Amino acid sequence: MRIGLYVGDQSDLQSQIGQVRAAAEHGLASVFFSQVLAWDPLTVAALAGAAVPGIELGTAIVQTYPRHPISLAGQALTVAAATGNRFTLGVGPSHKQFIEDVYGLSYDRPAHHTREYLSALRAELSGTGHVQVPGAQPPPVLLSALGPVMLRIAGELADGTVTVWATSATIADHIRPRIDAVAKEPRVVAAVMLSVTSRPGAVRDEVARVVGFASDFASYRTLLDRQGQSNVVETIVAGDEDTVAAAVRAYADAGATDVLVSLVGDDTEKARTLKLAGELAGSL
Repeated sequence: MRIGLYVGDQSDLQSQIGQVRAAAEHGLASVFFSQVLAWDPLTVAALAGAAVPGIELGTAIVQTYPRHPISLAGQALTVAAATGNRFTLGVGPSHKQFIEDVYGLSYDRPAHHTREYLSALRAELSGTGHVQVPGAQPPPVLLSALGPVMLRIAGELADGTVTVWATSATIADHIRPRIDAVAKEPRVVAAVMLSVTSRPGAVRDEVARVVGFASDFASYRTLLDRQGQSNVVETIVAGDEDTVAAAVRAYADAGATDVLVSLVGDDTEKARTLKLAGELAGSL
């Protein structure tokens, strides 16, 4: 199993590139950037790739509804060319609260939208459509998928899935069986909040104030109910080095091909967690 870094904060640009450099120095395999409502993750990935050699860059995820697949294909191929084809494109339909309330677009039939979108996107990335970018190879495509229908689409039209808030048990008994049923050797990337800390309860409380609202998003609510949890912060792995290391190994045993470490806690706790991630990257 590969271990990478998930950059979900919206800190300044140099800080994000610095996190990529730190990940590479600790021997991590990849860095994936999220899209919220600030930095464009494709641009950040291209800039980080120019600054830090060798490491894979990716998005987890780019929202599909606001970007036409032809435009996204051109952007993704540009990033691929700029990074020496070290780029992986993660996409997903996001959530009704973002697409309708922020962008003012309809979130009608997201699974149908995703199937049509991926079909068009893959054609454009392959060079058989309108977009031609010299020097760019088609980047692998991951789909954010948690439910059975989206996992089937991920297996049929993407190179795998990227999950968030999913426990190792969910990867083993829900994610892998459904995507494996329609795909051969799919990539299963699990983004997990980790913290090496002596104050796990306080860390969870701090994160809850920032992202706890996501527990009410429909896809996350279904996932949490499946896992017997009420809030996304219950999925955070927090404790000493042995506790966190055991949880990461559980993801490997569950069939995750990658764990993306989302660092939470204070600066000291984040540094301890990144150090442990690097140690695990060399042993898993």
